Amino acid sequence: MAERFHISVRVNHTLFERAVEPRLLLSDFLRHELELTGTHVGCEHGVCGACTVLLNGEAVRSCLMLAVQADGQEITTVEGMASPEQAGALHPLQAAFKEAHGLQCGFCTPGFLMTLIPFLQENPDPTEAEIRQALSGNICRCTGYQNIVKAVRIAAERIAQSA
Repeated sequence: MAERFHISVRVNHTLFERAVEPRLLLSDFLRHELELTGTHVGCEHGVCGACTVLLNGEAVRSCLMLAVQADGQEITTVEGMASPEQAGALHPLQAAFKEAHGLQCGFCTPGFLMTLIPFLQENPDPTEAEIRQALSGNICRCTGYQNIVKAVRIAAERIAQSA
């Protein structure tokens, strides 16, 4: 039997403690151990961005991290985007994606959303060029990106108005 390591990780404001194999990817830990299937796995090489989650507020590719590397850390997945007080309400970014038709099949959407949260925190009034640059590490095969850019602009405006 393979050696297992005990990890303690806070995911979407909930503490989880598990014994995991040392080679278990963070993406697989989230999907299979915690059943948080909003984190999608596309390329498994860190290229497509579908598996992006927040690690201590920073966007990371969960297919490039081991679960043991997340020990003691705070992770946010797409399921944890909205604040706990907003029971069932969409995050402004999610609402803007819906409104602007910034998704089609939806496979890439969680990765885009998780990439954009820290981007908008650091850049609350982005230009189209800045948005496109921020999105350059995420691949979508369906939308053509124009409505995603539109959604980011809508979300940025709404976030600024609510601040």
